[in-house]
Amino acid sequence: MFACRTACRAGFVRACYPAHPRVAFCATVGPMPSTQTLIDAIKAELKAQGLSYADLARELHLSESSVKRMFARGGEMPLSRVDELCRVLKLEFGELAQRVAEARPLRRELTLVQEKAVVADARLLLTAISCLSLWSAEQIVASYRISDAEVTRYLAELDRLGIIELRPLNRYKLQVAKTFRWRPQGPVMQFFREEVVQDFFAGGFGEDGEILSLVHGQLGHGMARELNERLQRVAADFAQQDLHSRKLPEAEKRSYTLVMGMRSWLFERFRHLQR
Repeated sequence: MFACRTACRAGFVRACYPAHPRVAFCATVGPMPSTQTLIDAIKAELKAQGLSYADLARELHLSESSVKRMFARGGEMPLSRVDELCRVLKLEFGELAQRVAEARPLRRELTLVQEKAVVADARLLLTAISCLSLWSAEQIVASYRISDAEVTRYLAELDRLGIIELRPLNRYKLQVAKTFRWRPQGPVMQFFREEVVQDFFAGGFGEDGEILSLVHGQLGHGMARELNERLQRVAADFAQQDLHSRKLPEAEKRSYTLVMGMRSWLFERFRHLQR
């Protein structure tokens, strides 16, 4: 437990205090929180505990104006002062670090490097897609020809890439938004265009809950943008329904894939007929 807290503290120190002498011993992965994020987390905890600046000033043996200046100049707050604040708040440094980490905005898109790494290994890509559907490691092993050891290795790789935060017993937390998208011209979408699209659209789309619709028309620019926003809300609704359905027994669920596209386009075989 001590080692875990030390590691957490070390990474957090490096993130918020890069000039601190302990930084040379720190190893970090993923996006770093800013010092302002740390200050915001402390303020939020003060509010949650019903403590005012005046209360904090008494505990720290400072004037209230000094406390206000301390928070106003958050970027200059020394690590020793953070320790004192944690003592007053009865909060472990590791707990504060965790709250800062959880406050980070989730990614809505991966970097080109991340996508290249994911698509380079078919089983890693399958594990990533399963994680985006919030499947457990046990579900992945039960559904695919991937061993326990391989799942552990792939989850560790996704953690290294910053796509998930791996926790004990192969549990994890997504570091990307549920409605995030693959890069439109990125390697993952290129893989799907070359390897998956034909297989997907070869289906009959006649089963319960399935639909295939092709609509063509002319729209004003404003109407096209409005429709695009509505389609994005449909995608978000699909993701939300997926979360709600996790509570259902496995026998009452089926896997679905929603594909939506909208572009100004003329089928290639018709282009020679265009005036």
